[in-house]
Amino acid sequence: MDRLPLDSPYTISNELYGVLRHVLHDVGGQPDTPVPFTEKGEEDWEMNTYLTCECLGWRGVWNSEERRRRENDLGATLYFGLPYYARWLTVAIKALVDRGLITTDELGAKIDEIRARLEAKRT
Repeated sequence: MDRLPLDSPYTISNELYGVLRHVLHDVGGQPDTPVPFTEKGEEDWEMNTYLTCECLGWRGVWNSEERRRRENDLGATLYFGLPYYARWLTVAIKALVDRGLITTDELGAKIDEIRARLEAKRT
């Protein structure tokens, strides 16, 4: 099958042009079902995540564009399957590990420590 060069949007179909314009990781503007707006207070972990991510930016670990790009790179399953601030937290952890600022062993130990502390509070 011979392929013609795609050098102009005027010589290809609207459907093909739409496919070529779609950025793989850009989930914004895609069709979705209506979601009713409801007021929701932020939970402590959500505010702590927001502040931690802002501090990472302030300290030069990353910027908001990188955070957003890392969120998009999670893929559709994680992006749509995680709550808003859980995505922030997930990509913050990945950025810290990727840059060698923490190890996965240190992360696991900290998670175990926090889990034990929360469990002790419940009992």
